[in-house]
Amino acid sequence: MDRDSGPRVPEQRAPQQGRGTGLGFSVLGPVRAWRDGEPLPSGSPQQRALLAALLMRDGRTATAGELIDGIWGEESPSQALAAVRTYASRLRKVLGPGVLVSESGGYAIRIGSDTVDVNLAQQLAVSAEKAAASGDRARARELIDEALRVWDGEPLANVPGPYAETQRARLEEWKLQLVESRLDMDLEVGAHAEAVSELTALTAAHPLRERLRELLMLALYRSGRQAEALAVYADTRRLLADELGVDPRPELSRLQQRILRADTELARPAQEAAPSAPGALRPAQLPATVPDFTGRAAFVKELSDRLTSAEASVMAVSALAGIGGVGKTTLAVHVAHTARPHFPDGQLYVDLQGAGGRAAEPETVLGAFLRALGTSDSAIPDSLDERAALYRSALDGRRVMVLLDNARDAAQIRPLLPGTTGSAALVTSRARMVDLAGAHLIDLDVMSPEEALQLFTKIVGEERVTGERQASLDVVAACGFLPLAIRIAASRLAARRTWTVSVLAAKLVDERRRLDELQAGDLAVKATFELGYGQLEPQQQRAFRLLGLADGPDISLAGAAAVLNLELHQAEDLLESLVDTSLLESAAPGRYRYHDLVRLYARACAERDEQPPVERELALSRLLDFYLATAARVYAIERPGDRSVDHLEPTTYEGLVFPDRPSAVDWLYAEAGCLLACAHQCASHGMLRRATDLLCAAKDLAESGTNSRQYEITAISLRDAAQAAADGHAEARARAALSTVYLVSGRFAQAEEEAKSAMKLAHGSGDPIPSCWAPNDRGIIAFYQGRHVDGETFLREAISNYHADGNQVGEAAALCNLSRIHVNMGRTSSAVELARQGTAIFDAMGLSLRTANGRFALGIALTRAGRSDEALKELSKALEVFQENRQRLWEGSTHFRIAEAHLAAGRPAQAAPRAEQALALRVIGGDWMRGNVLTVLGRALEELGQSDRARACWREALAIYEQSGAAEADDVRRLLSPAAA
Repeated sequence: MDRDSGPRVPEQRAPQQGRGTGLGFSVLGPVRAWRDGEPLPSGSPQQRALLAALLMRDGRTATAGELIDGIWGEESPSQALAAVRTYASRLRKVLGPGVLVSESGGYAIRIGSDTVDVNLAQQLAVSAEKAAASGDRARARELIDEALRVWDGEPLANVPGPYAETQRARLEEWKLQLVESRLDMDLEVGAHAEAVSELTALTAAHPLRERLRELLMLALYRSGRQAEALAVYADTRRLLADELGVDPRPELSRLQQRILRADTELARPAQEAAPSAPGALRPAQLPATVPDFTGRAAFVKELSDRLTSAEASVMAVSALAGIGGVGKTTLAVHVAHTARPHFPDGQLYVDLQGAGGRAAEPETVLGAFLRALGTSDSAIPDSLDERAALYRSALDGRRVMVLLDNARDAAQIRPLLPGTTGSAALVTSRARMVDLAGAHLIDLDVMSPEEALQLFTKIVGEERVTGERQASLDVVAACGFLPLAIRIAASRLAARRTWTVSVLAAKLVDERRRLDELQAGDLAVKATFELGYGQLEPQQQRAFRLLGLADGPDISLAGAAAVLNLELHQAEDLLESLVDTSLLESAAPGRYRYHDLVRLYARACAERDEQPPVERELALSRLLDFYLATAARVYAIERPGDRSVDHLEPTTYEGLVFPDRPSAVDWLYAEAGCLLACAHQCASHGMLRRATDLLCAAKDLAESGTNSRQYEITAISLRDAAQAAADGHAEARARAALSTVYLVSGRFAQAEEEAKSAMKLAHGSGDPIPSCWAPNDRGIIAFYQGRHVDGETFLREAISNYHADGNQVGEAAALCNLSRIHVNMGRTSSAVELARQGTAIFDAMGLSLRTANGRFALGIALTRAGRSDEALKELSKALEVFQENRQRLWEGSTHFRIAEAHLAAGRPAQAAPRAEQALALRVIGGDWMRGNVLTVLGRALEELGQSDRARACWREALAIYEQSGAAEADDVRRLLSPAAA
């Protein structure tokens, strides 16, 4: 209701153009020919059969007799040879000279191998095999997908003759093998839920193909549907016995046994082994590598490969940039030891102290390097330029690695870089060396959760971590997966044998105390950050402090400009300068983020240095205004004519202006996490009404299901804050928004409670937003609960309130919802008419997304009226719009309704994969609607002869209905009864 794809189909593609001739041919679909992209006439079916026979021979000669047998078989006409000659002559004229040639009493086509689509597909398949053999499964999967996209329907379509029939069967089998290979790889990378739909359709089309059944069992099992997986085996065993009189092959039986014993290895996809880091080697002038070096395998390989390439190039420079404590020096030293055999003439090291106030001078460093290389003190010149020249001369003919640690900037290290063949430099710095010519830049991020836990375990000990694994995960997460912070936390725990891991985790929960807790001996996270902060200019420091106040996972350039109250270009210059210091990260072009601990430090700086304190609230207020003004524009673009946006709180800071609807929708979903975090944060900063209105303006986020959990948490916090502040206006809107979330997820009792309270509060204030939204929601809730008379009453009230507010969009939505009520009351004629009225209003206003909601309701009404083909047209149009607008829950719900329509039309093979897609995408209505989908899927499977799997679906649906007390439980019990079987 308006809260308001079938299996993968390869895209069509033209065959590759031939070399020189400009010709292209297709046999993986209709037999066609092109020249320079323009179609050529291919003649009668028999003439196409001749063309296909010659193309399939890949340049080899076919005799006239072979061609006659291939085109006509044993019943060839008396004039067959003359006909072949005529076809050949016509094709020769069409294709041009030198393409179709006569030789040895037969014919051949001489073209490049990449000119025929089947050859292209074969080349891609061979490349996929090589990629898989080399261990690059992801690349192999891409290549198989590309090969499958070459197909354009049935191969050699409508081409007569036994030769074409034989080749058609061969090509179809080959395609099926490719599909199986790709699905196998899908399961390896964890795409099991998506694979179920395609496998359901394929097993219906090829019921005796056991490999497909095996893949379906595995996909279902990994999707948490063990009973269905076992039911597939039972269906398969019965089918094979009935049709062929054989048992399932051993592989299928072994898979069944593994599922029965819940094999843990079977439950998770195969993961490619990560490359292991080379072992640490003997140091020279290098510092010792840490004994507990952990992870970073990809970086180790990348840096090692880059450094060792110095043997064949003038110089390899690798620059590691990252925030303090991220492990730059540890990684660089480890890599330097690893690469040491490639630099037999020595390894130089210096700490350039670039993060402190007294960075090392290049002249001093060069003096030390020259001494290490054997230059006497008396031979070392005084000036920087002369020392640099002598340094390069001393390295001439040698293979030396230079590790320049903790550099301040590119100017500091340029004189220290070797300039001779075979030598290399490895540089670490908090600043990104973008102005260092020829540098290979690497931005080092924090550890992965797995690597972080490994490091923590190495320091603390396996026994303590194993006993408190969750607490250990909490500790490394509180450390933001920053190696320095993990090392400090682990060292504190290792030194205190009476502490449990849980004790340490509890100490790190308090964000205001966390940085103080993360210090041990001379190691302290806060001190590391203070070094960087102290080097910033005053304007940079202000930006660093204020940007840290925002709670979102990151922040856009436009959002940052609002926080700082600056023009975009001014904000960008400041933010990029902070990125260069590694105190801020560039998450993507135009987006920025803090490491969690750096954010805490920035906030501590804001509390200490941002005076007066009101500046902090003003910064957040500007950000809230920016989000509210922009979200309101998106709402208005999405729903032209919807007057709800006119009732939102005014803003003083301007939002963004969008050139079109797609860019507006893109913004909303890109900013969802940040926008909701801002609304949640501002509930406690005296900005309650604007924060609540931001939730209303971003209503699409709740309806789409994409960010529904975060939306719910935010709505609850705003409702509770409004209640505590006795602000009935804000409370009514927060409750109306919360009702939407509960309704979409199928929690009808909670949705009803919130909508009922919102209506009560709205009656006192006359606020049109909850006065319209809440009765509309209550009508939908009553529909789902089977209270159709109540539902009609609430929806009539919503229609009246929308009409009084001049809100045609809302009125149309309520009309479509009322259509659903009439469907269930058996009033199908009025249901169709109501849906058409609502859809007509949406159409007249140019509302594509809302029109899709109308078509969705109309499709359901038409299905119930027995007009399935009309229903499918409406639902298919709705599906396209939902997919374009990333309305995932609506997309899933529409697949379900399409499944219903196919089932009503007697097409179970088309219904089953649609129902599977609905399960994979999820549907509006939560578990209750999932039960409905499972019921329909079971009906389709039963009609396809897969009765065991059908019953498994019904048993799961029954469990859902019984848990919620749904009336549909009785219908499913009847389906499961022995009489029904």
